[in-house]
Amino acid sequence: MREIVVTGGGTGIGYAIAAAFAAQGDRVTVTGRREQVLKEAADRLGVSYVAFNAANPVAVGEALERLPARVDVLVNNAGGNTNLDRVPSGDDLMDVAEGWWANLNANLMSAVLVTSALIPRLAEGGRIITIGSIAARGTGSGSYGAAKAAVEAWTADLAAELGPRGVTANVVSPGLIVDTEFFRGRLTEEGVRRRVEGTRNGRAGTPDDVAETVRFVASAEARHVTGQVLHVNGGAYLGR
Repeated sequence: MREIVVTGGGTGIGYAIAAAFAAQGDRVTVTGRREQVLKEAADRLGVSYVAFNAANPVAVGEALERLPARVDVLVNNAGGNTNLDRVPSGDDLMDVAEGWWANLNANLMSAVLVTSALIPRLAEGGRIITIGSIAARGTGSGSYGAAKAAVEAWTADLAAELGPRGVTANVVSPGLIVDTEFFRGRLTEEGVRRRVEGTRNGRAGTPDDVAETVRFVASAEARHVTGQVLHVNGGAYLGR
């Protein structure tokens, strides 16, 4: 039985990923900052949970004793566009810096810290899968897009570092995914319509679309896929 760790696994894409692994009989641990949300999700899925802030190095270190001693698959899903939670105070440079730090911490450093902490526990032939974003490929979103672009560069190095152990490292990069907390309830019907018009298949993505892609990348059949960015966006961005 494989040991799976999914950060940000209490809702949305992370929850769907955890559900996909649990459904095939893997032992799953979900993590996140909101303990009550995690507990409710874990109870529904029949999995374990560990609450901690993945972007805080002290919190990650303290959580290690509660995480599996062996990890077969790590899914770095924690993150999101922190700009949606901020109220800019103006042109003050400290405010600009804090806005960028927030997105880099939430999306890049959370993945770097959890992965670095768990590398000694990764099984031979293990899998590291980090959730990226179409925003990394020139669609904007400022510091959020920049943080997700950094995730892609870091993953390329990770694939080279861990390849001799048979460990793969990849990015699964969604476009518009509905039924998540990402937009904080601010996504309008017009916003959905505009994004869907940019796809080739004429629909928005779902958390299950991402989860099934992650499940494949984590499978034995994907053992020769590493250092890649797999786009799940209905053709809104063509990875060629």
